[in-house]
Amino acid sequence: MEGSEKLMPVFIEEFAVTDRDSGPYALTTGPDGALWFTLVHSGGIGRLVPGEEPTSHPLDPECGPTIIAAGPDGALWFTEHRAHRIARITLDGKVTEFALPTAECGPFGIAAGPDGALWFTETSADRIGRITTDGQVTEFPLPTSGAFPSAITAGSDDGMWFTLNQADAIGRIGMDGAITLHGLPTKSAAPVGIAAGHDGALWFVEIGAGQIGRIAADGVITEFPLPDRTSRPHALTPGSGGTLWFTEWAGNRVGSITPDGIITVHDLPTDGSEPHGITLGPDGALWTALETGALARITATRAPAAQLGLLAPSA
Repeated sequence: MEGSEKLMPVFIEEFAVTDRDSGPYALTTGPDGALWFTLVHSGGIGRLVPGEEPTSHPLDPECGPTIIAAGPDGALWFTEHRAHRIARITLDGKVTEFALPTAECGPFGIAAGPDGALWFTETSADRIGRITTDGQVTEFPLPTSGAFPSAITAGSDDGMWFTLNQADAIGRIGMDGAITLHGLPTKSAAPVGIAAGHDGALWFVEIGAGQIGRIAADGVITEFPLPDRTSRPHALTPGSGGTLWFTEWAGNRVGSITPDGIITVHDLPTDGSEPHGITLGPDGALWTALETGALARITATRAPAAQLGLLAPSA
């Protein structure tokens, strides 16, 4: 089944949270009801409570904080891609960093698993990693080389699902470390972001092919072409009403896809925003991180965020 474009109005506001050189990259909702985001260029973790001024916790500028996820221990966990570490930040800003056994492994994606640990990808080492909340690390080699494992998420089947960007495949690892790979129908699809949908399937973006993909628990794959195949979709997240929302890095857009493949796209207000991560925020809106140093808030209502008691938009 192929998706099709369906234009629907949304309201998008952008909020400056840092300078343009810091590079907000990924974001998630923390257990404290705040948005937490990585500053991949400047090295830091930002925090935003709608209605308050943003704050940040500086890190080593060379560490490259990348993907961030809420942990089972009430803290936030994130990958340090350039420093080859996994890190933990508490709600009061205390950071603990854990070196990984494999040198130059390039950790990227991270997500909480059903076993109470955090699972992550190692892009340069072709491994999937697991770290307990006290810092114990186990690594699982992939059965293929040069695969560049990227994003990872928990599925509804008690497994962790991940994208293999350079192998054009989707992988699954069980809690026992058993790995299964599923090749994609499209060559040079280059999947990146992946998320569990409301329908029990895993949904992912194909940055190379300009498509949204869906893989069922039995491995059946369906692909939905985007209206602009050159838009470089990057990340996606479940929204409300069964839809999933995604970012188009090169297209300067965000979009949504319904379970039956109906695609809607929306231009961002600022040219060159380069949206990367996207998440459902604590206020029920969708939020995305922009290369311009801002976060964008996406809602179906025409009421400006200022009328809802939120912070003023960026100039």
